[in-house]
Amino acid sequence: MILEGKVALVTGSTSGIGLAIARALAAEGAKLMINGFGDPGEIARECKELGAIHDGADMAKPAQIEAMMQRCADELGPADILVNNAGIQHVSPVEDFPPEKWDAIIAINMSSAFHTTRLAVPEMKRKRWGRIVNTASAHSLVASPFKSAYVAAKHGIAGFTKTIALETATSGITVNCISPGYVWTPLVEAQIPDTMKARGMTREQVMNDVLLAGQPTKQFVTVDQVAALALFLCRDEAASITGANLSIDGGWTAA
Repeated sequence: MILEGKVALVTGSTSGIGLAIARALAAEGAKLMINGFGDPGEIARECKELGAIHDGADMAKPAQIEAMMQRCADELGPADILVNNAGIQHVSPVEDFPPEKWDAIIAINMSSAFHTTRLAVPEMKRKRWGRIVNTASAHSLVASPFKSAYVAAKHGIAGFTKTIALETATSGITVNCISPGYVWTPLVEAQIPDTMKARGMTREQVMNDVLLAGQPTKQFVTVDQVAALALFLCRDEAASITGANLSIDGGWTAA
């Protein structure tokens, strides 16, 4: 197992992309902390299956993030692998965009990665080994209407990734972001009603004419495909990949 003895912390990992990444890392021997909200019984079942511990830190709250990072260090060891995956979404024209939704999206989708990273990097530098993988989005490279906060946050994650990669380039640490196109997850499914309202479309029109319109493959990306790329970035063979924004979007951003 390639990650035997490594500690991995994956935020936003009780469902969707984060859970798939957590499963991939655990399958390769990583000691694992997962994070996120959800049904307590389901989370407990996942933890038992993965041999993981769960922390329910709210990723919009720096004090809770700090407590989570400290708990990980105390119970498993400092994170060798940090996957910043937590994210939320809201779809609305900018003039109707609730300010509290803007603040929450920026906090959870972008600022949380700053807080986890600033706390993880010192120990990674000491060990001279670390992997930081940020879940960005095709929206880190291109925009879509009605998603001002999300697009701003994901562009921010791409820039943050490049900056930290440069700061840690001689420290045995790699920092990359993965930019999926539309992946069929609870986050994507949940935004369909808002998009129907914003665009005056049916559910089928949203799926075919909005979500998959820009993906030449006309297929959703799968969570396992994203997880496989995240796992590769943790391998020694990926040691020279840092500061990269890796698209996995069915050709969306190739146009």
